[in-house]
Amino acid sequence: MARLSQRDTPSPKRRKKRADAAAGFRKLVRVASGDRAARMISSNSIFFFFSPSFSSELTLAVRSVDLLSRKSDRNKAEHHTDQYNSDQLIIRRGQTFQIELDLSRPFNPNTDKLHLEMKTGPLPQVSKRTHIIIPLVDELQDESWEAKIVEQNVNRVRLSVNSPITAVIGKYKLTITTQYLKTGETTTHDHDKDIYMLFNPWCEDDMVYMEGEKELKEYVLNDTGRIYYGTEKQIGARTWNFGQFDEGILEACLFVLDNSEVPPSGRGDPVNVVRVVSAMINSPDDLGVLEGNWSGNYAGGMSPTAWSGSVEILRQYHREGGKPVKYGQCWVFSGVTTTVLRCLGIPTRSVTNFQSAHDTDVSLTTDVYFDENMEPIHHLNSDSVWNFHVWNDCWMARPDLPAGLGGWQAVDSTPQETSHGTFRCGPASLAAIRTGQVYLKFDTPFVFAEVNSDKIYWQRNLDGTFSQIHSEKKAVGHCISTKAVGSDERVDITNLYKYPEGSEEERIAVETACRYGSKPDVYSSPIAEDVRVEVRMEGEGPRMGGDAQLKIVVKNNSSQPRRTTLHSQVAVMYYTGVLKDTVKKDTLNVELNPQEGELGFPIGEAYVGKEMSAKITFTNPLPCTLRNVVIRVEGLGLRDLHPIKVGDVSKHANVTVTEHFVPTIAGKRKLVASLDCRQLTQVHGVADIDVQESQ
Repeated sequence: MARLSQRDTPSPKRRKKRADAAAGFRKLVRVASGDRAARMISSNSIFFFFSPSFSSELTLAVRSVDLLSRKSDRNKAEHHTDQYNSDQLIIRRGQTFQIELDLSRPFNPNTDKLHLEMKTGPLPQVSKRTHIIIPLVDELQDESWEAKIVEQNVNRVRLSVNSPITAVIGKYKLTITTQYLKTGETTTHDHDKDIYMLFNPWCEDDMVYMEGEKELKEYVLNDTGRIYYGTEKQIGARTWNFGQFDEGILEACLFVLDNSEVPPSGRGDPVNVVRVVSAMINSPDDLGVLEGNWSGNYAGGMSPTAWSGSVEILRQYHREGGKPVKYGQCWVFSGVTTTVLRCLGIPTRSVTNFQSAHDTDVSLTTDVYFDENMEPIHHLNSDSVWNFHVWNDCWMARPDLPAGLGGWQAVDSTPQETSHGTFRCGPASLAAIRTGQVYLKFDTPFVFAEVNSDKIYWQRNLDGTFSQIHSEKKAVGHCISTKAVGSDERVDITNLYKYPEGSEEERIAVETACRYGSKPDVYSSPIAEDVRVEVRMEGEGPRMGGDAQLKIVVKNNSSQPRRTTLHSQVAVMYYTGVLKDTVKKDTLNVELNPQEGELGFPIGEAYVGKEMSAKITFTNPLPCTLRNVVIRVEGLGLRDLHPIKVGDVSKHANVTVTEHFVPTIAGKRKLVASLDCRQLTQVHGVADIDVQESQ
């Protein structure tokens, strides 16, 4: 304490100055020290009293934060996120996680307050659930954001934080706010690392909950898979590297969501997220991930058959700021969709439908039109049947639909038809598709037509109207295939999409669905179908570079003789069902007796960090030279996508290349190789490699 005195009697003017100064000091001290400030001021003396509470030692502040995000920490193991190649905290909603705070002094619940804030999106708002205020509580309750102190050691505090099962997924920023109650002083700490929130298929209350560890391991955690292609008679399979845990892929997947027009507040509902992803994987109307190309000219990009995984596609899209990657077709769109949805925590699989219809007019039938002379009317024949088409199934509850329609939902990212003005499709309940409930959202009519539409043949009458002359009830939706759980075998899931062909339940589903289409009366006038036509293929079917032997069987199932005209046409067709060139065309008059008639027309041990090599061999099956052959090799944890220029390969010649690489991740890995050239596509192979920890 200091004292200043004046012996002489001050003048009135000096007394006024001294009083003004005292008032100023009193204000200053009160601001600095609160109510316990010095208050001794007189006309002769001014006293300064400095309160001990002014010391900064009593302020509670956060000095550092540990998100416990290392692979060895409990967070990632408990949340099944330890496979992500990232040092960020990645958690699943509806489940507690822990963090540690290093404070400036021990936390005292009687004099200190603490709460967390998490924010996601460009404009976080409490009302939109994108700005979360997390209070400190004594006991955690389900279905709410809360934090509890579970351990305290001097200045270090461990918190258990709970998130609700409806939390918005995405990338969050963390802020910790502390307050000393006696002075009201508040401090904030903005942590520099992000927290990633995902869907939680392990939590029973999450809409994406899936029962069964084997299924979860397959449909969420498996980073490789099989995609099927070809025809129902010759089903091919190729290995696809989904790579959802690879470095940078989670960031790329969230970048895909950010590029959509849907705000972060809509990312708590998996139905909405799946719908967004379906739109954003293609690019015709929203600059999505992939540009489709079915022209055969892939200049300026990669041939769709050359891709063997999703990683490089997503990395390139992210790296180039949202510029669509060139090029993709259905299996590429499906593979990338599987990657994105598995990465976000939604159980997903790639599915192939053979003889897949494309209904363009919502008739729920596949229509073929002929003129009066039985010549195809090409401008009306916009419907088509693809040799195969690949889309996805994802697993979730559907509270927006009647009970019993949750489970597998079809979603298709290949841009075919628009849905509410955007190229997307689904999610459509497989249970609704199977029973013909096409009035239920989303895009159920389109998927129903893909797997179970009848193929209807129409002939134009002289007055310009059309009459139905024939129908094929089993022409569409064969051998619907996906990879089996826990193995590389193919499993047929046609029964999930429709009842057995020709059964009463299947016919009821078809006729129920068509009543909601653009031609509701197509089944109101039954027609005679007592003459059947069947095309059979001799032997094992056509081989690349060989002849095909076909047999056309015409059978009269009636009890009366029939006179009919057989119109036949052989054409080159893309796998999408689009005709290119006609090879042969013929007309033949046929007389059939009752119940008869037939008419006839070819590596070694692997260790992490140790270089190894793989030998890749290929034989040209064609009787011509392959030009500008490129072999691409990649493997998750083995090597990034790497093109090898082979050049020209003579007819029936053998090619051998050796690829050197250094494994970086232990475990069972797959090395995938694909060959691409203009004359030959869909050539690929895979090698299983068991990588051991370094010796």
